[in-house]
Amino acid sequence: MPSPRQFTFTRIRYASGDWDTDQRMPSNLLNSLIEYTTVEVETQEKIVSLAGNDLFTAPFCYLSGHKLVQFNAREKTNFKNYVENGGFVFVDDCNHDVDGLFAKSFEAQMAALFGPKALRKIPSNHDLYHAFFDFNEGPPTTSFELNGWGDDLVHDYLKAIYINNRMAVLYSNKDYGCEWDYDFRNKRWLAEDNTKFGVNIIMYAMSL
Repeated sequence: MPSPRQFTFTRIRYASGDWDTDQRMPSNLLNSLIEYTTVEVETQEKIVSLAGNDLFTAPFCYLSGHKLVQFNAREKTNFKNYVENGGFVFVDDCNHDVDGLFAKSFEAQMAALFGPKALRKIPSNHDLYHAFFDFNEGPPTTSFELNGWGDDLVHDYLKAIYINNRMAVLYSNKDYGCEWDYDFRNKRWLAEDNTKFGVNIIMYAMSL
């Protein structure tokens, strides 16, 4: 296992859908961790199979896509075992298809694994929003939300699944992955660094 203060960005590969979205995003977030925090960082993204054992060596994982999510039997077992034994997964809906295929299918997977009410909205005053930077209004919006998956609404909340009162799955329909999918050197052109909320997610996950 990595040291408690080292962070490795670990992406989950699953058999269905398109797991390898927003490919520049990990290096962008890792740059932000180096810039803003004292966390020791593994500079290379790691990819693990949801059906494999390497998943259980990663305390933090990222899962994304915008197509169908249909875990096979081994993937279902591993996902459930991973989060029930201390793992944390940040799941982000790429939010580009009109029918909301990723959102509908992923949420169905979670309902089947953890119960129909397991995914719960988290309040805007949750500790996540103050884990490093302060986001007093809750989750920041993204430029992709209004082209979302058919509802034309800004999602003013995130959802989570809790295991023994510990957040184990953080779920976003806000498409942060695409929002942060740019070369980190281009952040200097932004009025405000939009990856700061990504720092919060990582720092919160590391505190659990």
